[in-house]
Amino acid sequence: MTRRIEIPAGQLPASGARAALQIEDKHLALFNVDGSLFAIDDSCPHQGASLLGGDLQGRIIQCRAHGLRFDLASGCMPNVTNFGVAAYPLDITEGRTFILLPDRPSRESAQ
Repeated sequence: MTRRIEIPAGQLPASGARAALQIEDKHLALFNVDGSLFAIDDSCPHQGASLLGGDLQGRIIQCRAHGLRFDLASGCMPNVTNFGVAAYPLDITEGRTFILLPDRPSRESAQ
């Protein structure tokens, strides 16, 4: 199951821009690339550096700390499918933008 959480219109970045987004305990980076929105975890899996301020070329963000690169659509490194950051789907319905986050496991299922 997933949770559908609305992103307020004032927090959506303009085309070519990016924005930090915090939903509950998640720190996310939201990018607008030529009118398409992408949301990823704002933490490089190598050592946790923020990806928000990285060098963006098309849909590829490069971590400033050590140069790792990630595709905003998949969260994966180019040509690597098993290493990357979480990428979250977005749903735009009737002019409203929602991010789809996986449900958190309940305490009972985590034990």
